[in-house]
Amino acid sequence: MLSDLYAGSLADAARRLESTPLKLVEAQALARPPALDAMIALAPSSQIKVLAEVKRASPSKGQMAAIQDPAALARIYADNGASAISVLTEEQKFKGSLQDLEAVRESVQVPLLRKDFIATEHQILEARAAGADIILLIVAGLPEADIARLMKFSSELGMTPFIETHSEEELKIALGLGAALIGVNARDLSTFETNRDLFGELVDLIPSGVIKVAESAVRNADDVAHYRRAGADVVLVGEALVTNDPAAMLRSFLQAGKY
Repeated sequence: MLSDLYAGSLADAARRLESTPLKLVEAQALARPPALDAMIALAPSSQIKVLAEVKRASPSKGQMAAIQDPAALARIYADNGASAISVLTEEQKFKGSLQDLEAVRESVQVPLLRKDFIATEHQILEARAAGADIILLIVAGLPEADIARLMKFSSELGMTPFIETHSEEELKIALGLGAALIGVNARDLSTFETNRDLFGELVDLIPSGVIKVAESAVRNADDVAHYRRAGADVVLVGEALVTNDPAAMLRSFLQAGKY
């Protein structure tokens, strides 16, 4: 499944290149104001940080929410305490777009993550051109050398690479690459089942100075409290927000994640 998701994202990127040449994308990226500092926004504090996601659908759950106005949803997130916002831009399975990211960028002043299956410099330039400050690199989906190259490229653009892991082996790769923002995703990308305890099993391997993000299996405030007790600095949440009252859910998450 993961290889299919990458193939689909790369095919969509190639299609966009036909209408927007790489030099133009690069010029648009470099014309953007400097990227916002995600490491400051997501830095550990006495309260858990929430990376709130604009997410319409997923391969495991199908359609979740129509989200006719992603900018309006992003404003709700920002107004109710989200420290950063993730925007799904994958078109085929997650029903997102770069236009969603651009709309959100015009609407809020918090750091934005382009959530997609990124494997090329072109996709990173697209992200910066659309206003993203953070890009996602998935250890399970890319060779280590490619992750290192793309981390360097995104950093040169002033962006923050967010490295997603799913196992001890992947976490060690991320740490070996010097990642400073690391996620442990509770969702098995082969079976799509979740293990809420995976973060707690791996967190002691992550040194201080690295921002620790718990991803997936966040259904309610109890799950946020569970991750906070395990040592999470940040939770990334999509489904629970888009399928409920996002403002109320966010407030409950922040309350549950206090020391």
